[in-house]
Amino acid sequence: MKRVGRRGEGKFERISWDEALDTIASSIKKVKKEYGNEAIYLNFSTGVIGGNITYSEPFDSLFARLMNCYGGFLRYHGDYSNGQINTAMEYTYGQDIGNSMSDVENTRLLVMFGNNPAETRMSGGGVTYYLEQAREKSNAKMIVIDPRYTDTAAGREDEWIPIRPGTDAALAASLAWVLITENLVDQNFLDRYCVGYDEKTLPDGAPPNGHYKAYILGYGEDNTAKTPEWGEGITSVPAEKIIKLAREIGAAKPAFICQGWGPQRQANGELNARAIAMLAILTGNVGIHGGNSGSRESSYIMPIERIPVFENPVTTSIPCFKWADAVDHGTEMTELKDGVRGKSRLDVPIKFIWNRAGNMLINQHGDINRTHEILSDENKCEMIVVSEIFMTASAKYADILIPDLMSIEQEDFMPNEYAGNMGYIIHVQPATSAKFERKPIYWTVSEIAKRLGNDIYQKFTEGRTQEQWLEFLYAKMRTDDPSLPSYKEFREMGIYKQKDPAGHLVAFKEFREDPVNNPLSTPSGKIEIYSERLAELAQKWELMDDEVISPLPVYASTFDGWDAPERKSFPLQMTGFHFKGRAHSSYGNIDVLKSACPQEIWINPLDAEQRNIRHGDTVKVFNTRGALTIKAKVTPRIMPGVTAMGEGAWHNADMDGDKLDHGSCINTLTNHRTSPLSKGTAQHTNLVEIIKYEG
Repeated sequence: MKRVGRRGEGKFERISWDEALDTIASSIKKVKKEYGNEAIYLNFSTGVIGGNITYSEPFDSLFARLMNCYGGFLRYHGDYSNGQINTAMEYTYGQDIGNSMSDVENTRLLVMFGNNPAETRMSGGGVTYYLEQAREKSNAKMIVIDPRYTDTAAGREDEWIPIRPGTDAALAASLAWVLITENLVDQNFLDRYCVGYDEKTLPDGAPPNGHYKAYILGYGEDNTAKTPEWGEGITSVPAEKIIKLAREIGAAKPAFICQGWGPQRQANGELNARAIAMLAILTGNVGIHGGNSGSRESSYIMPIERIPVFENPVTTSIPCFKWADAVDHGTEMTELKDGVRGKSRLDVPIKFIWNRAGNMLINQHGDINRTHEILSDENKCEMIVVSEIFMTASAKYADILIPDLMSIEQEDFMPNEYAGNMGYIIHVQPATSAKFERKPIYWTVSEIAKRLGNDIYQKFTEGRTQEQWLEFLYAKMRTDDPSLPSYKEFREMGIYKQKDPAGHLVAFKEFREDPVNNPLSTPSGKIEIYSERLAELAQKWELMDDEVISPLPVYASTFDGWDAPERKSFPLQMTGFHFKGRAHSSYGNIDVLKSACPQEIWINPLDAEQRNIRHGDTVKVFNTRGALTIKAKVTPRIMPGVTAMGEGAWHNADMDGDKLDHGSCINTLTNHRTSPLSKGTAQHTNLVEIIKYEG
């Protein structure tokens, strides 16, 4: 279909495949000629990450392969899921990895900061199963730290500690104060494996008392001791509970400290992630069975051979979350202000967007009303192509809308993602035949390639069909691992499993055993509690007054935080969470799931009583960015002063009228502002007010 109304209006007319493909190819040629390949952008999308040929995440997708045959495209770095924690752990360990959750069978204590696999890992499959199996063996105590009493807790936890969103780094600092002052740290580990804990290992270029111990004890730059009482004032966690938790962490040998991806989706997300990791570092729980790096758990994954995408000739890259800015004012985006890589500033704005199997154009991106204003201006982005199977909120913004096939309508194979220490690959086989005029993505992109030139088409396809590519790629996998069954056997089996030969994945095990011969990929080769690279960036980058980049994992207040002045008008902190009735926005249109898992906003009874709101009432949630209607879930399972709703509900508003969203999409209310270091999404940092809806 092609658009006949205004962008976002959702008005289309049916056209032929030839017209659609000709239009797409002509637009690519035009944009390349007038602006260059940097004006072409592949939007972040995870609708089909369980695939190979059908894989949608842009850098390993078929469209990336096509564009790399045709001069490249504007890159992005980071992602919506874990951009801040990846960056934080890279500056700390050199990479982001954790022990497998199955290794909890070797621990004494499990402390989970904002980690909720029962709802975030496909509604409890995989990781949650391994967690419960492991705890049966170890009888490990489980402490859940989260503003909500989650389904991961749900009676299985030993203790729930509610905490204000965005203050995890303050809690970690107060716990560290107890660990240090009560001599519960592993000094030998800190001396041998770490940089910057105290004066002994502080880099030469660091200021006096610039080390972590000085920051915690109060003789660092801010002259403030991070006592439990200090922490209570910020986090709302009682001081006596902080002391008790610190002593438990210090005494448990080993302890498995982990975090989900919620704490890092805050405006100070990198600081939160690094600070939580400090608890594992201080107690020497890194690189051992039953311990962890402080990051989210990892899984053993069987490697697969993906279709090669060639090298992208374009080296320029923007932070993933800032693509809308690159459409709106791309030539104003710089390295020092916006995190542009590869050059000091962008030469051209984004003029062509390819969006397949993703709802990031509108539904899953921040500040929907501002995003709508940017995309609806046709003088900015000239062409938006959307490949989808449903009329999503994002699909309504397409200029050309092409119908894709579902994964279950075509042949492919894929690896597991979150399955503890059991890896597997699945041979996907059609459960039904393709209906109507929909085509597989390999055919679609091949046809675009044909229109860009015969040489492009030949390089893209290499003369293979989709089925031939799968057999070719699998043969390469068998070359690397002859124990794999033949392709015919694999196809008949449907699923092939392989247990982690090491038993459990242990992050940085080799480094712990021999740090000299197995250094980390940090500049020092060690765990960098103090990062000289971050100290340099803090001096060099252009930051706003409420943004902090620090060489140490410190706590910092943020915009729209618990102590922001805007709380006078919008008194409730609002965070989002992954909802068990959807995978992000996928399945958000399925009636039976919407009925089983209704979209609600969680509000504490004390906050509800102040507003005369009862359970089940329709309420209006609003701030300066927008407003939505939603049912209220009045429950003590969320702490006072905080409210939360599941992300991924489909936006539904009259964008030519009052813009009031009756689809209850959280991104009506979230921001386009990013975290300081990775320039990642801060969509969990929000302030709102809630009133009864009388409409």
